Amino acid sequence: MEAVQETTKNMKQKPPKSMSPWAIARRKFLKNKLAMISLAFLLIVAIVSILAPFISSQDIVKVNISKMSLEPSSEHFLGTDKSGRDIFTRLLFGGRVSLLIGLSCTFFVIVLGTIVGSVAGYFGGIIDNLLMRFTDLVLTFPFMVFVIVLNAILDGKVNGVWVLIGTISILSWGGVARIVRSKILAEKENEYVLAAVSIGCRPSKVIVKHILPNVLSTIIVQATILFASMIVAESGLSYLGFGVPVETPSWGNMLSYANEPDVLSGKPWIWIPPALAITLTILSINFIGEGIKDALNPKSIR
Repeated sequence: MEAVQETTKNMKQKPPKSMSPWAIARRKFLKNKLAMISLAFLLIVAIVSILAPFISSQDIVKVNISKMSLEPSSEHFLGTDKSGRDIFTRLLFGGRVSLLIGLSCTFFVIVLGTIVGSVAGYFGGIIDNLLMRFTDLVLTFPFMVFVIVLNAILDGKVNGVWVLIGTISILSWGGVARIVRSKILAEKENEYVLAAVSIGCRPSKVIVKHILPNVLSTIIVQATILFASMIVAESGLSYLGFGVPVETPSWGNMLSYANEPDVLSGKPWIWIPPALAITLTILSINFIGEGIKDALNPKSIR
């Protein structure tokens, strides 16, 4: 009798709802400890950088000859640089600039690459050929030469940070365009796309509402990879003196002091903090990207 009652009770219970792919991906990502630790670290870095004016009141530009190259102390937590400026303060404000450049470049590159790749892949034919040849031109363009020439032309005329963002964005979307195009070419042959076209949906609607949602996972993964790459690009250009102007602190131009032998060997407090900030931030972004990639992979263990 008890067995019959138990069976009846189980039959009355509603079957569990099947989880959506995005819900499954979210659950898998939350279970990835390394990705969650990296996400927490990146959020802390972003919050601290945004709140930099409230955390430290030290001047980030003014040169103080009496405090040049001071070792870490209670007054200057991470010491001072060769111009007498507080390194901890510049590290906080430098994080704002480096993260701003990384996020802005990633956004513009993803938008440009997605638009070009979607149009080329969906329409095909002569439009595809023209857009892909233009993409090839962008991919083969001498990046460093263009940055140097543009900096020389626009030196002091406009905000150097936005010049750098524009330059990197304009020359970096080619890879995303090729990846999106290949995904669009595969997706547009599916029945749901053919059905949308047969009922008279406009190409823009078919791309935005029917195709792009199915390639969004690939775009998200590419965005995380690009975010780290953009921070590396800014740091490298600023280190060489062709990126963010010296008067504006960024992790890259803070690291440029390592060019000097006396700083590299005898004053590690000047260059180690920005080097660690760049390294840990890029590692965190890469771990987050790997976590997202695994979460969106239907073959990975849930």
